[in-house]
Amino acid sequence: MKDRSLAVVILAAGQGTRMKSSLPKVLHPIGGRSLIAHVLDTAAGLVPQQVIAVVRHERERVSAAILEHAPDTVIVDQDDVPGTGRAVELALAALPSDFDGSVVVLSGDVPLIDAPTLEDLLTGHLEGSRAMTMLSAIFANPTGLGRILRDERRAVTGIVEEKDASEEQRRITEINGGIYVFARRALQEALAQIDTNNAQGEKYLTDAAARILASGGAVEAVATDDPWLIAGVNDRVQLAEAGRELNARIVRAHQRAGVTIQDPATTWIEADVSIGPDAEILPGTFLQGATTIAGGAIIGPDTTLVDCEVGEGARIRRSEATLAVFGPRVDVGPFSYIRPGTELGEAGKIGAFVETKNAKIGDGSKVPHLSYVGDATIGEGSNIGAGTIFANYDGVQKHQATVGDAVRIGSKNVLIAPVTIEDGTYTAAGTVIRKNVPSGSLALNVAPQRNIEGWVVENRPGTSSAEAASRAQSAEAPRATDGEH
Repeated sequence: MKDRSLAVVILAAGQGTRMKSSLPKVLHPIGGRSLIAHVLDTAAGLVPQQVIAVVRHERERVSAAILEHAPDTVIVDQDDVPGTGRAVELALAALPSDFDGSVVVLSGDVPLIDAPTLEDLLTGHLEGSRAMTMLSAIFANPTGLGRILRDERRAVTGIVEEKDASEEQRRITEINGGIYVFARRALQEALAQIDTNNAQGEKYLTDAAARILASGGAVEAVATDDPWLIAGVNDRVQLAEAGRELNARIVRAHQRAGVTIQDPATTWIEADVSIGPDAEILPGTFLQGATTIAGGAIIGPDTTLVDCEVGEGARIRRSEATLAVFGPRVDVGPFSYIRPGTELGEAGKIGAFVETKNAKIGDGSKVPHLSYVGDATIGEGSNIGAGTIFANYDGVQKHQATVGDAVRIGSKNVLIAPVTIEDGTYTAAGTVIRKNVPSGSLALNVAPQRNIEGWVVENRPGTSSAEAASRAQSAEAPRATDGEH
């Protein structure tokens, strides 16, 4: 086998006008990454000596996104000569002059190509001592795509773009997938001979096949049985289709790794999500970003987790969480809103209609329902009563509240931060906590109840309440005894 030295060229200069978007086409996301980020990750999987991205449209924006994702990528600008051939020619000029290995050419808008397929393509290329190997596919309807030309012995004789094809050539069903492996020297010599004398006035990379063949080099097209590997994204319809297919592949990979996913059609899992075996994902669940879920956890239904860490055996249902950490065996939801900075300790609970933010809630502590916990630290084994509000904002600054271990906060409390409630403390229902509470105390500030009798009848005459009060008062009046007149 020849030398395995390798460079990857990614074509990302196109404008993508059919996307009808202010966002450059290759930066549109599927599966939690931009189209070109998927391609960059696939390129990295080949362990090349160099990755080169050719850019032009929205050059600064595209280059910044590429370098943020893959900082070692070399950026090359396409000049005014149009065409993929010119783009690759400029990329070759950025390689060291003594580089004599293989060059893989990929497109920044073909996100589903994978490293194993490219490895197989590269291996066949090297073992066959070829100058050019391309990935092809058989399409029943090849409209709009370049065709692979073969002679009667099935040997490749060239590639023709549809706009330049004859009627007979347009009936060919083997299409060019736009993914190539070249020998660097053969490619460089071929590109030097290619002009723009074609229907689109561009320097076609596909014309390299005929030039290489004319010089005696070997060219082959290897058909894939998976057309999604070469599917390009040119508009929003294709973007959605590629996104669905990528998601289906991600879901299947998790299922095969031991994750139960009840309804793949309504479950969306991004590429960087990690899920342990025996976890269960219920319908309507979205797992995004760098979310990690330990084994045995049950997530969903109707739950969204973004960049969250979920412990073993946790249960999260009908809730939304971002940048949160959930310990083992926690119970969350339904209808909880978990904002960044929330940490829920082992066997803790965040219940129905609870919102948390920057809240560290200790092992075994519970915020069961109808509460807001912001900028707070809660110890172990404490219980926050229904309807409790951590009042953390004074209109200018946020303040911290601290609740100790084994604290019982009564229902309808307001904790006005900064405040500390020490270990083993109780607070009465309806209490507003403005001062620190010492350990073991009962805090309360309930005013004596005052009832103003007759107020409704006197002040709300004619209302249904006044009528009900009058009836009740009449029923309660002493009845006359026999003989009284």
